Amino acid sequence: MKRITVFCGSSFGTEKIFEEQAYLLGKTLANKNIGLVYGGAKVGLMGSVANGAMENGGEVIGVLPHFLRSKEIAHNHLTELILVDSMHERKTKMNDLCDGVIALPGGFGTLEEVFEMLTWAQLGLHQKPIAFLNINGFYDELFALLKTMVTKGFLKEINESMVLSSSNIDDLLLKMENYQAPTVGKWIKKEEV
Repeated sequence: MKRITVFCGSSFGTEKIFEEQAYLLGKTLANKNIGLVYGGAKVGLMGSVANGAMENGGEVIGVLPHFLRSKEIAHNHLTELILVDSMHERKTKMNDLCDGVIALPGGFGTLEEVFEMLTWAQLGLHQKPIAFLNINGFYDELFALLKTMVTKGFLKEINESMVLSSSNIDDLLLKMENYQAPTVGKWIKKEEV
């Protein structure tokens, strides 16, 4: 993997470990010569992951919509800051630039971004690994919901297995390196139409 996109919160959350792990992820990517692609802001976990990479000699590419430049406070010390016109263009560009995705803790925006990437993978539009750094069990309830989606017949087990997770950065990166995308079949059998 040459570059990884990281989706995460523009705030720090309530636990110091979120900020510490975000910084450590950026540092680890830099030390492994893996470029970071992220949302381009200098605040919250977004700033922490970028600083972790930049302060350790890593490549950091931020992708930020024009209208968020002042709200999310653009990071001024990146390798490159790409300004785009919309949120959709932001996600498309971040997808184009990366070989995999990691979600750190975050809110609606983080979930929306990572689930769009999962949806694209489910539809066979890419075969990149999508992973959650599950810091302090942050995503435990989400993973339980995915199991419910499977048991209630709204998600195939093969698609649930696309979701990689670990609370350890090195373990997560290893899972991403070894990821094999499932073969995507038709959604609906002909006899079901």
